Amino acid sequence: MPQPVRAAIVGTGFMGAVHARAVGAAGGQVRLVAGSSADRAKALAASVPGAEPAEFERVLDSDVDVVHLCTPNHLHHPMARRVLEAGKHVVCEKPLAVSVEQAADLAGLAADSGAVATVPFVYRFYSSVRLARARLAADARAPWLLHGSYLQDWLADPAADNWRVDAALGGASRAFGDIGVHWCDLMEFVTGQRITALQATLGTAHPVRGGRRTTTEDGGVVTFRTDAGAIGSLVVSQASAGAKNRLTFSFDGPDASYAFDQEDPERLRIGGRAENRVLLRDPARPHERPGALPAGHPQGYHECFADFVADTYAAIRGDVPDGLPTFADGLRAARVTDAVMRSATAGSTWTEIPG
Repeated sequence: MPQPVRAAIVGTGFMGAVHARAVGAAGGQVRLVAGSSADRAKALAASVPGAEPAEFERVLDSDVDVVHLCTPNHLHHPMARRVLEAGKHVVCEKPLAVSVEQAADLAGLAADSGAVATVPFVYRFYSSVRLARARLAADARAPWLLHGSYLQDWLADPAADNWRVDAALGGASRAFGDIGVHWCDLMEFVTGQRITALQATLGTAHPVRGGRRTTTEDGGVVTFRTDAGAIGSLVVSQASAGAKNRLTFSFDGPDASYAFDQEDPERLRIGGRAENRVLLRDPARPHERPGALPAGHPQGYHECFADFVADTYAAIRGDVPDGLPTFADGLRAARVTDAVMRSATAGSTWTEIPG
């Protein structure tokens, strides 16, 4: 039986706890936890059996196999670079970096080092998403209209504040860079089409937040074209009251359309000219993962995250899991985000995406 993958968690906020839970669910062992303070590291380590608090330098010098970076965005590039230079595998929260140049540096370094370097675009791991991907690949005609939204309300209150609101910490794009990239990654993963050009309009719900002027967007509208000739639209918001984590898509073709709602992930809605159907997740289907939860036991965000970590660890052991999001995908997201910002800054002009 292979030895458990030894992991370190760097960052002790919400995502640090999510990663720690996923490591255990994937059969790994969290050995070290580092945070912005010794107290925060101790608190998270105390909740994880066998984990010890540590400083980042100790993590780099330790015998852990992989480092999970769950820090504020502006720290991703310098920390991930040091992890790779230390000869370790790395899981880095998205966005991979706050600029295309930084993301390209990390993607290149990861490729040159041979390390497994992944980004948690975990919505790829919903069974309904994989079913839509499999069916689209088998359809004779590709979808021509790709549309959806990703809406949240955690910043709907003007008093709500977070480090992500500060461009110096979170990057120039907030709503799109944080959640819009999830939708775009999912669309490209499911359909196999890539966005070639886009037009973006960004806005804010609250000009002042936390006593300072809001300099990053609360939401936006993006229209786009793909390399297969499809057109599409995306609405993104972190200030839409009542929307907790509502990622939806509808990929519409002349023969069939596929609709998914992350808040109702057990169902894939398939539209046809003669009839409409709703398919429920069923592990008996060939595209399902081995060991998937039985039908009627809802799959959720934690399971998707654990599956992502399990595939990352399988890659560390030498396997090649299908659909594993890597630093190359993180670089792709950085390029799309950059195009969104350039389009919005130039008055919502059509903007090409290189690569």
